[in-house]
Amino acid sequence: MKLLLLVSASYVLNNNDDTGSVCDRNVAGFNPVVYFFLFILRYICRIFQFGRIYTFQNPPMRVSYKYSLILAGLALICSAGYVGMRGKPPGTSTVSEQAPQMVRTSIAEQKTVPITVFANGYVTAINTVDVRPQIQNVVRQVHVLEGQDVKANQLLFTLDDRSDTSGVDKARAQLAMDKANLNDAEMVLKRNQDLLAQKFVSQAVVDSATNKVNSLRSVVQADQAMVQSSSIALGFNQIKASISGRIGAISVHPGSLAQPSGVAMVTISQLDPIAVSFSLPEKELQSIRASYPNGDAPVTVQISAKQQLVGKLIFIDNTADTQSGTIRMKAQFDNAKRIMWPGTYVNVRLVSRTLTDAVIIPAQSIVTGPTNKFVYLVSADNTVKMQALEVAEIANGHAAVTGLTVGSRVVIEGMQNLRPGVLVKESQAKLPATGPEVAI
Repeated sequence: MKLLLLVSASYVLNNNDDTGSVCDRNVAGFNPVVYFFLFILRYICRIFQFGRIYTFQNPPMRVSYKYSLILAGLALICSAGYVGMRGKPPGTSTVSEQAPQMVRTSIAEQKTVPITVFANGYVTAINTVDVRPQIQNVVRQVHVLEGQDVKANQLLFTLDDRSDTSGVDKARAQLAMDKANLNDAEMVLKRNQDLLAQKFVSQAVVDSATNKVNSLRSVVQADQAMVQSSSIALGFNQIKASISGRIGAISVHPGSLAQPSGVAMVTISQLDPIAVSFSLPEKELQSIRASYPNGDAPVTVQISAKQQLVGKLIFIDNTADTQSGTIRMKAQFDNAKRIMWPGTYVNVRLVSRTLTDAVIIPAQSIVTGPTNKFVYLVSADNTVKMQALEVAEIANGHAAVTGLTVGSRVVIEGMQNLRPGVLVKESQAKLPATGPEVAI
């Protein structure tokens, strides 16, 4: 019985919220209920020890063990009631009694947002020409250097033209001879016509002279065509630039045999203006065509961290790639300073459409749940609640959403342990980053 009473006293003292020894308390920590319980407990112990109740009468009154058990039960009931009145054990306080959780918040704003699409592109020359000879011949002279800028019709190579020069001279000589024969035939025809008028020759002689003149005229025309053909063949020995641009590596040298079907003698690429080829998802095509009916959408390329160029869209392919689901496009840029070079990769961005009066929040405030996406809204009483929403677009760290009103206060940092109804407090210090979206 004594052990039972001691356990009851220990339970009451351990469930007392005040710290320290009961006997060592100062006045501020005085607990009259505990002291009353200890007084009753000591009194019961005396009964079990001496078998009598101490009163102010003398001699003390004897009691039976039956009443002692009743007093012990009452003491246990009092201890249980005391613990119940003290409330829940430590660590089981309600949400309203917990300390506020530190978070950082942001206000939803309404803005007009341009939707930008990004792609990887490569620089390509608008015009590229592989220079090859039209006839097979030996290179006699090279007039340009590798990497040189050339103009259209500038002389690049000269081939061995001796044979073609002789052919031109031969054709011209043949033309001169046939012209002389034609002049002689015309004079004979004139004399025969005079004699026919005087009845000295027959009509047959005049007809024969006329046919000879017509034949020689055709021969002269053929000779003229031969001279022209020989001159063109002679011109093939002078290879000129067909476009203005920059030449690449030269593959031939004086004495090399140049062939029409062989390796190109040199390549000319037009560098100003220049083009950038890139591909965009096919779903962006309708937005681009609707936003820019003339097809001149502004396109920006990022050359370096501090340098970019702005051009315009000049080409949209007539077929989308069925395997990748993309469509090829080209943009043109001014390149007088040779900032872009054919074959290099660049980052391309294009404004495909514009969202008017969109609700904008930081992208990091969006939480990805099992079935939808939502944010934590901070109410006027500084408690949070979940708000489902739809994400229209995410760009540059911000998200355009629907299902949220302008001016709403959303949590952007510290949402890891948040639950609906939790009390929060704005933190001035930056909390650990949680990324653009938090998956739960």
